[in-house]
Amino acid sequence: MTITAERSGEFRLGDRLANRLGYGTMRLTGPDAAGRPPPDRRTAMGVLRRAVELGIDHIDTGDYEGPGRMTDLIRKALHPYPLELTIVTSVGARWTSEGRWVPGLSAEELRRTVQDNLDHLAVDVLDVVNLRLPGFGEPVERSLAEPMETLAELQQQGLIRHLGVSNVTTQEFAEAHAIAPVVCVQNHYNLAHRHDDPLVDVLARAGIAFVACSPLGGFPPIEAPALKRVAVVLETTEPEVALTWLLARSPNILPIASTRSIAHLEQNLEAGARVLGPVELEELDNIGGVVEPEEGV
Repeated sequence: MTITAERSGEFRLGDRLANRLGYGTMRLTGPDAAGRPPPDRRTAMGVLRRAVELGIDHIDTGDYEGPGRMTDLIRKALHPYPLELTIVTSVGARWTSEGRWVPGLSAEELRRTVQDNLDHLAVDVLDVVNLRLPGFGEPVERSLAEPMETLAELQQQGLIRHLGVSNVTTQEFAEAHAIAPVVCVQNHYNLAHRHDDPLVDVLARAGIAFVACSPLGGFPPIEAPALKRVAVVLETTEPEVALTWLLARSPNILPIASTRSIAHLEQNLEAGARVLGPVELEELDNIGGVVEPEEGV
């Protein structure tokens, strides 16, 4: 069987149609994705090249995975970039000399980070820049007006093509979208973590992509009896079922599963060719429950 990202279908990301299964670079870094270099640079570059060969045209990265580390690696592996490739970078934090992340949301910090990404990727304009708000748990309500206005200015200067937001609530998305058009929201979402069900539906109605990070549950991975049962019935793996569910959940969901293994990468892409029946879908839906829908923005 030829395994390709195209089987997953497409959704608009900025000014391009992207195959819905994307790739996140987080797992390419060292332990805990905490600014450490990849354990094996040659293997990491091979994964990136294989991803593009298989039709993945949406790569998500950022300084949360090590200042300049992943953007340098992407440049060395893929430059000059295919015309259809969209590289999404996240900004909003900085790595201190003490070895920890702190918010980097000031105008000066954002301008410097955007310029650093331009330099490391060797491009004149960044495809999509996500303003990622601080925190690694549930998003906290706050105003993002000042940092979003800074990024909107950089967009007007021609340094950024499109803007997105990450780790945000529905209200924060609405605030950002009122300042400048938002083409994607990247949040923690999977079949066991359904807090953003209403936001997914709001964005689907607006034709905006919802990029699901940690689609397989992160650390630890999703563990549920129903997931195991469906995997057995379909004669496949639990991660593949989890990705298949995301693709079935809504046409605007773009999962960005990360792996440092070409074999796992190819296995993940098999999810785009699978179809879940109504019985399997109901079983999987019950893992995370269904959150009540909310009004559109």
